[in-house]
Amino acid sequence: MGTSEELRRIAMTPAARRALAAAGRLFYDRGIHAVGVDLIAAEAGVTKKTLYDRFGSKEQIVVEYLADRDERWRAFLAERLDAALPAPRARITAVFDASRAWMSDNGSKGCSMVNAHAEISDPAHPAHAVITGQKQWMLNLFTRLARDVEGLGPDAADRLGRTLMLLHEGALVAHGLKVFPDPIAHARDEAQALLDEATKR
Repeated sequence: MGTSEELRRIAMTPAARRALAAAGRLFYDRGIHAVGVDLIAAEAGVTKKTLYDRFGSKEQIVVEYLADRDERWRAFLAERLDAALPAPRARITAVFDASRAWMSDNGSKGCSMVNAHAEISDPAHPAHAVITGQKQWMLNLFTRLARDVEGLGPDAADRLGRTLMLLHEGALVAHGLKVFPDPIAHARDEAQALLDEATKR
């Protein structure tokens, strides 16, 4: 998911886009709770009234920030998955390669969804559905890719999809925490080993 049928989104004016870009940088670098509307307005060069007129609330700015980041990630990933067609195994490792490239350019502090969930755990918050929906989408993606691997039955493919998801998410967290060098590459290698084991005849 990330942008569900029920999720309210706003039409973006140039001022709103500037505000969203500023909010995205600030939320990711400093944390959502630490950043107020006054700071976003100042960084974007707009008035606080303009922010509220366009977004309505800080909660909606958070929704737009996370949904926008998710949409950009999906487009980024789609290009790399298309380049790996038609090989199912190559498409699986392409997810890890895409995450590694994305994090190099956009993710020094790790996964924006995981970071946001540390601050937004209330399911009633409108951004909560973006966060959990994005992770469900990733699980569904890994499961679909695993089902395309020749020689795997449905149950084995579903199990592999969940394991790949855990590897991927753990690597994103380790990247943000800087626990050890290049955890996403390590996770990719482990994913490759899993695929080798799963497809042994």
